[in-house]
Order: sequence, then structure tokens, then C-alpha cells
Amino acid sequence: MKTLSRFPQGSRRRLDHAGFTITEIMVAMALLSLVIIAVIYSHVFGLRLFNITATKLSACQSARAALNRVRDDIRSGKLLYIGTGDNATFSCVPVNSPREGNALQIYPGVATNFFIRYYVDPSARALKRVASGSTNVEIVAPFITNQMVFRAEDYSGTTLTNDQNNRIIRMTLEFYQWQFPVAQAGVGAYYDYYHLQTRVARRTIE
Repeated sequence: MKTLSRFPQGSRRRLDHAGFTITEIMVAMALLSLVIIAVIYSHVFGLRLFNITATKLSACQSARAALNRVRDDIRSGKLLYIGTGDNATFSCVPVNSPREGNALQIYPGVATNFFIRYYVDPSARALKRVASGSTNVEIVAPFITNQMVFRAEDYSGTTLTNDQNNRIIRMTLEFYQWQFPVAQAGVGAYYDYYHLQTRVARRTIE
């Protein structure tokens, strides 16, 4: 008795030889590998861009907070003197010398027993704030690299050599911010450098 196949003889031969060749499999694997590499690279690039943006936003926020603090104290001050100082001492710039230094002393009133002092601490590389009668020293801005932060100018930007009444205080901050805040700081670490400058005058001019 003969058993008849449902497929013709030629079709059965084609089914026996159906499948992918080694070349086709290698091409498919290469294409898949390229797609995976592209996805991973895009993800890493996105993480790097996020870290850079987060660092810049953090630096801008810190700089804005420091500016607002100093600006409010200068605007409400009665007497302003520029010189050199730290948390315990202050020396005003000598007469007929350019009004430029690392410290700014602000007297809210005519009485000289109460003052607010801003100064750059070179050992800590930070702009600090201290008030008379208080031992609490606040860090206003960290990572400061320049020493001469404060300067008295006239309306045209010329550095003054006297304490004229309508002077303008120029504050210049040069600081660095780590590019990757979550990474350990050390040799070979990346950071961005910033230069911030503003001019502030008192609200009340006698």
C-alpha cells in the first residue's frame, strides 16, 4: 500500500533546506550590537549632560544667594569701609590709597560699636560673614579663589582713593564648582570656573 505525501516532492525539498545562514545570523547580530551600543551611549551622554546642568544650576543658586545677602547689607548700611580683615580684626585702607581689599565692614547706623563684616578667609577659600558681638561665623560663598573681593568706585567705574559719600561697592567673586557633585574631589577631578561681579550702592545717600 502506498502512502501519498500531502506536499509535492519539490516543496518537501525546499522545506528541508529552509533556515538562516551563518552570514545572515552574523549580520543580524552585528546590527543588534550597534543598536545596543547606540542606546547605551545615548544613556551615558544624557547622564553626563544632567550632571553638568545640575552643577551649573547649583553654582548659580549659590552665587545668587551670596549676592542677595551682601547686597541687602550694603543697601541698608550707613557707613561702609573697605580694608583687610578676618573674624577678629579689621584695618581700613590707608588714606589716599585705592579702596580695594579682602574685607568690607558695614555699619548699619552711625554708632561704630555694631557692624557687619564680610571677608575672604584664604585658608578656607571662602567668603565669610560675622557680626559684632557674635562668635558665629557664616560661610556665604565657598571655593573662592581671588583675594581682592571688594572695591569702592565712582559712577564711571574708577577706583576711589577716598571714602566719598556716593561711592559704589563692586564685589568680584571668582570660584570653582565641581562638575560632578556626587563624585569624590581630588587630583584629576573635573570642575568649572566662574567669575561673578556686581555693583551695589547704598539706598540712603547723605
